[in-house]
Amino acid sequence: MSPGSAQLPLVVDLDGTLIRTDLLAETANQFLIEHPVQSVRLLAWLAQGKSALKTHLAAASGVDAATLPYNDQLLEWLREQRAQGRPLVLATASHHTLADRVARHLGLFDDVLATNASTNLKAGAKRDALVARFGERGFDYVGNDWADLPVWRSAATAHVVSRSARLIARVRAHGNLGQTFDDGKPPLAKAVLRAVRPHQWVKNLLVFIPLLAAHRYADAAGVLQALLAFVVFGLTASSVYLLNDLVDVTDDRHHPFKRGRPFAAGHLGLAVGWLLWPVLPVLAFGLAGWTLPPRFLAVLAAYFMLTLAYSLRLKQEPVLDVLTLAALYTLRIIAGAAAVAVPLSFWLLSFSMFLFLSLAFIKRYSELRAARHTRQRTTLRGRGYETPDLELVSSLGGSAGYLSVLVLALYIQDSHTASLYATPTLIWLACPLLLFWISRAWLIAHRGHMQEDPIVFALRDRTSWAVAVLFVFVFVLAKVVS
Repeated sequence: MSPGSAQLPLVVDLDGTLIRTDLLAETANQFLIEHPVQSVRLLAWLAQGKSALKTHLAAASGVDAATLPYNDQLLEWLREQRAQGRPLVLATASHHTLADRVARHLGLFDDVLATNASTNLKAGAKRDALVARFGERGFDYVGNDWADLPVWRSAATAHVVSRSARLIARVRAHGNLGQTFDDGKPPLAKAVLRAVRPHQWVKNLLVFIPLLAAHRYADAAGVLQALLAFVVFGLTASSVYLLNDLVDVTDDRHHPFKRGRPFAAGHLGLAVGWLLWPVLPVLAFGLAGWTLPPRFLAVLAAYFMLTLAYSLRLKQEPVLDVLTLAALYTLRIIAGAAAVAVPLSFWLLSFSMFLFLSLAFIKRYSELRAARHTRQRTTLRGRGYETPDLELVSSLGGSAGYLSVLVLALYIQDSHTASLYATPTLIWLACPLLLFWISRAWLIAHRGHMQEDPIVFALRDRTSWAVAVLFVFVFVLAKVVS
């Protein structure tokens, strides 16, 4: 740091520096979600220039400065500088409406320089504005990107928020490198992998259920078709997870656990999400069209359209949202039957619908319980439920779970079951196992310990694994014991 630099104004960039996201991407994302049919207007605004685009988006935006993903390490250092009496200036290419919102929330800055309707305050334009106000080498600057190089060259001291060794070396070559800060972002590949949620692919194992229920274990061609269906559903589901997180990014930032998701936490750029999510279904449908029957492709299309409807609208409708979730699980089973060309079982579909309806209600119950416990809201953000609905949700969900056990019990008496199993009455042993698991899952949710998707919870729960092994063992026993 140059002599006397500590007395100079400390100028701080916003996008990617003070926050781990970009407000242009934030406002564009919000506009696309809230006004999808007007998305072409973005191109019209961009044709007028970037300043005009930012102005229109800022006017249509409701960005909450309090929930943005701030760089805590940098923020702490800025507070120390402020406590020492140093003047702080926020200088950003984001629109001044949004920059002012951030400055008011933090209460750290003496002045704000930002983009307006006529000037996009980025790179050279930002340098010129700062030099005009403070003089060459009359300020210190904190930035994060290659576009900040002109500003750093004119600054007395250049502070860098980045992990890029190349960028830091380039700034060091100017001879005025000061502090370096971690940008708080994981490697891009790691962030993308987390965003597509590969652990959720386990739900797509449901496509194997029809093959197993038809007792075609040794059918190599069938197993291969089911495996391809599993991969296709995984790619499709990951695409929708990305879109769903883009849609929910604002609500997720208010959630105690979901705020750590890649988009909400600023670990992955929103623009990356918009580029990536359409690519995955193209790959999925291409693979399905090449290797799987047309009937499977039709079911996959229905699944994709229903997931889109859920992400964009249906999840905000109480009861309809959980029915949709249950239907999405059941569609996986229908797709599995289409992939291996086995007839659909009435019992299997009924069992699936009731069981997964119960699990969907558990998910909503847990979210409602958390909302009631924190007493921050009377409504569930981004959903159509209110905290007084808690008891009703519990009643409906528990009933649905027990109905799935009833369907299993009735299945034992079906004449077709007798042709598949040597001793179908042994399947009765599976009923108390399922009753135990469903009741235990609801008990855990009631105690406030179900803080994630019930399926994901079950994968990490030893008791659930033990019940699953015993459940399969009962069916094997019914098959071989005469």
